[in-house]
Amino acid sequence: MAVRKIIRMGHPTLRRKAESIAENMIGSASLSNLIEDMQDTLRDYGGIGLAAPQIDEPIQLAIIDLPGGQSRYGELEALPSTVCINPFVTTLDTATAGYWEGCLSIPGLRGFVERPQQIRLAYTDADGTRLEREFSDFHATVVQHEIDHLMGTLYIDHIQDPSLLVFEDEYLRYVVPSEEPTG
Repeated sequence: MAVRKIIRMGHPTLRRKAESIAENMIGSASLSNLIEDMQDTLRDYGGIGLAAPQIDEPIQLAIIDLPGGQSRYGELEALPSTVCINPFVTTLDTATAGYWEGCLSIPGLRGFVERPQQIRLAYTDADGTRLEREFSDFHATVVQHEIDHLMGTLYIDHIQDPSLLVFEDEYLRYVVPSEEPTG
């Protein structure tokens, strides 16, 4: 379909709570086209998740497409393209872990964010089926990051230590080498 422009931090849509999608819109041509646009945009920008507000569509829709394999987060299990309409997250365990997050709407920066690592996601898929899935570890972090966009929240809002917000170049130069195993 089309690659859409991703809006950046400072745009007011990113700070508004997104509107729920009416049941009668699920499966419609317009919503299907928007989902295709979001998938094209995600691929073009090289991300792993995208929420509709990031392309200035303030509705409760997010997609996640996490390829498996080796990454900067270690070996990851793939999370095939997942379309989440009107999602709701429940924390199953309050134990947290932290990851260096980035965001297509905040290009050039990374921040260390701690989030719960056991969650349940209730959502409707593109076919209108209501689903519940549990996510853990990095997958839980990715899901929460995307759902935050639907609440008008950015990952930087969760950073507890401001010194852990860095430019991407400095992240690659100073942080990545310090996290590599020695021996």
